Amino acid sequence: MDIKSAKELTRLSKELISRFENRWNLLNLQEDYDRLLSFRERSTSPDLWNDPENAQKITKQKNDLEKKLSPWLELKSELTDFPDLIDLTIEESGEAELKSLNEDFYRLSESFETLELLGALNGEDDMRGAFLNIHPGAGGTESQDWAEILLRMYTRYFEKKGFKVDLVDFQEGEGAGIKNATLLVQGDYAFGYLKGENGIHRLVRISPFDSNKRRHTSFASVHVTPEVDDDIDIVVDEKDLRVDTYRSSGAGGQHVNKTDSAVRMTHIPSGIVVQCQNERSQIKNRGTAMKMLKAKLYEMERKKNEEELQKKSGEKKDIAWGSQIRSYVFHPYNLIKDHRTDYETGNVSPVMDGDLDPFIFAYLKSK
Repeated sequence: MDIKSAKELTRLSKELISRFENRWNLLNLQEDYDRLLSFRERSTSPDLWNDPENAQKITKQKNDLEKKLSPWLELKSELTDFPDLIDLTIEESGEAELKSLNEDFYRLSESFETLELLGALNGEDDMRGAFLNIHPGAGGTESQDWAEILLRMYTRYFEKKGFKVDLVDFQEGEGAGIKNATLLVQGDYAFGYLKGENGIHRLVRISPFDSNKRRHTSFASVHVTPEVDDDIDIVVDEKDLRVDTYRSSGAGGQHVNKTDSAVRMTHIPSGIVVQCQNERSQIKNRGTAMKMLKAKLYEMERKKNEEELQKKSGEKKDIAWGSQIRSYVFHPYNLIKDHRTDYETGNVSPVMDGDLDPFIFAYLKSK
């Protein structure tokens, strides 16, 4: 670590304070803070719980804002005090504490870099959980195997992030790989981190299923939707549903084939089909399937609204669902490249073992 002088540290800390204030204003965090103060005041009212439904909404909004703003407010307090801390420390201890002050400054700088990234996670759904679906493209065994490789990659990533994951639907492929997999991912900013994974993932490799050892290109799609909380009102009419039950298959133990507990739910007006087979109970699977359906309906409506806004403003989306977002090349060289950000690495093993943050962070920073 390059040790800066007290004068240099003071200058750098004031620059960091300026950057912090610019980001605070850019993200309209003062408006959020004013709202938080209002919710805190309302939450202390003795009449709050006379209306339990409204009280729950106020409490949730307050908690969400506190969760969002807490790291910003903590860093703001430390940054504001840091120039005075430098003067006081040098006055009392002289140059002896310079190393410690430098370490504090680098810690504050890293905290700000992290918050800048979180600043890109300011969408209304970014703090929610997410449903992540993986589906192979055309190509039979090749694509099914690639879809299973992606499932392993994402599962490892979720383990590294400490996210809670439930495999709500799993269909084994014929011979190898998977035909479909859907995961419910829950954790801080799960949807925010994963939203950029939407799209087509392309693999180039020497096929392990080709006796002539020829190079093959395979495709798989990844689709991410936010988990819909109870506070979002998505009305689904029972007469618009067709619900089928069937015997579960795939991962889950021997019990899965004994009863018709798996549920396939079709929303007739939209044509959306969801299915769940991770529980023994048909009732629980139906509940999860309904949650998945509401998430897809919510996402469909959100995208429709976005498209309308883009038409009015004359904007075009850079990335549309169905576009090839990332290529994974294992032959004739090693390279993983994101085509939206141009971020790439030749060190493919860690990525396939779940080290996805560099790609995800590059996408968020580009936004």
